[in-house]
Amino acid sequence: MYPLNKSFLLAIIVIIIALVALGLYVYMISQTKPTQRILIVGTSPDFPPFEYIDEQGNIVGFDIDMMKELAKMMDYDDIEIVSIDFEGLIPALQQGQIDVIAAGMTITDERKQQVDFTIPYWEADQAILVIKGGDFQPESPDDLVGKVVGVQTGTTAESYLTDLVENQGYDITIKSYSSYVLAVTDLVNGRIDAVMVDLPVAKMFEKQYNVQISGIVETGEKYGLAVRKGNTELLNKLNDALTQLMQSDKWDQLVQKYFGQG
Repeated sequence: MYPLNKSFLLAIIVIIIALVALGLYVYMISQTKPTQRILIVGTSPDFPPFEYIDEQGNIVGFDIDMMKELAKMMDYDDIEIVSIDFEGLIPALQQGQIDVIAAGMTITDERKQQVDFTIPYWEADQAILVIKGGDFQPESPDDLVGKVVGVQTGTTAESYLTDLVENQGYDITIKSYSSYVLAVTDLVNGRIDAVMVDLPVAKMFEKQYNVQISGIVETGEKYGLAVRKGNTELLNKLNDALTQLMQSDKWDQLVQKYFGQG
């Protein structure tokens, strides 16, 4: 029997090492999960039916379902919902804690200086909420003079009433809350006289609490999604997806689900 050639042995060793390395590589690849693309969405879940907490403790609502659809259309694997008090949403966005705000946020000139808004996806006016069947039934802001009115901090309702008080001389006591749920709870318990809140949300509170809408203030507000100033890539993708979604049957289904109208 002839001795094996050293070159032949070396070739065999190299092949074995290569096969082992390939096996390890294949194993590592099989154990590695693909990186998921997650869109981080900030919201304030006290604004039904746009965002609220259900009986199971989950954050749900029109805005949440809308964002899930938009994320899929933009090839994200999923969304992560971050609960933040309304007044803290813009700072959280600016600090990079979230990618987008979906919180029934009205597009205003002041906010445009801090964030970039998508095209509008909803229109709303303000409503005055009072105790159902009570003696106080204000129909306009003029009827709120001498009264205590609850609002949520950082909202357009707060800005609207503040303007009436500071610039137009209205004698209205404004009481600001971290959430509208707390404001409506104080209204029901007789601690304040009225609450000013966006009309679609006021309609939802009518179904949940012993309150009613006594007057509507036509403000013609428009809701938009917000991204960090200068984040044009995400803004353009959201606008494209939002335009497509609002023209689809899925949009009509979402509106029907949360507002009972097509």
